[in-house]
Amino acid sequence: MSIHDYPVYFFLVAGMILSIISRKLTITGAITGAIVGLLVYKGAGYTGLAMLVLFFISGSGATSWRLNKKQQLGIAEKNKGRRTAAQVLANGGVAAILGGIAWYFPERAVIMQLMMAGSLAAATADTLSSELGSIYGRRFYDVITFKKIQPGPDGVVSLEGTLIGMVGAALIAITYVLGFGLSYFGWVIIAAGFIGNLFDSILGATLERRHLVGNNVVNFLNTCIGAGACLLLQLLVN
Repeated sequence: MSIHDYPVYFFLVAGMILSIISRKLTITGAITGAIVGLLVYKGAGYTGLAMLVLFFISGSGATSWRLNKKQQLGIAEKNKGRRTAAQVLANGGVAAILGGIAWYFPERAVIMQLMMAGSLAAATADTLSSELGSIYGRRFYDVITFKKIQPGPDGVVSLEGTLIGMVGAALIAITYVLGFGLSYFGWVIIAAGFIGNLFDSILGATLERRHLVGNNVVNFLNTCIGAGACLLLQLLVN
């Protein structure tokens, strides 16, 4: 344990306490979030932690934004968006696993960090497109049939929501390149975020809408796809 890690440990504990007080996370959700943050930091340093914090802040803000209107539309998250341990793992579990691998196998850190960014880009894109697209979208479509539909059901998309999601993925990409250096990886991360978000909608319209899986499973698969897309795109470019 390095003395340089102490500020991070303090930050994680402070964030855990603050998220409980502000009712952004349940107690178990906050503890789980701190563990996820620790693994991400160990595997990707301050840059990884910055990407995770950016996802959490932007996602929490988007969830709370114009909550009354979302409640009127019947699309607001339950418990006023207070996230549980399961939701934390659904969105950050893949990043934590990849961080743990990068920590234990430092020779694989570069690709693990890229995949971590892809998973968080997909999570951010999904959260922002869902929470803000429902507010600012003008026309909504079923992602499978492309028929016009009212916002609310799983698998409904809008142009505005999709673009907002790409902005979210771009924020993660910018954080990555600022921390690890400018490279084409930034575009890979944005593309991975878009791909993960698209597949999240497809899974929502097929499996989740039929109650075959829950939202947490869909979100976890979304981050898996974002991470996998980063790996495949990096291999294709190389």
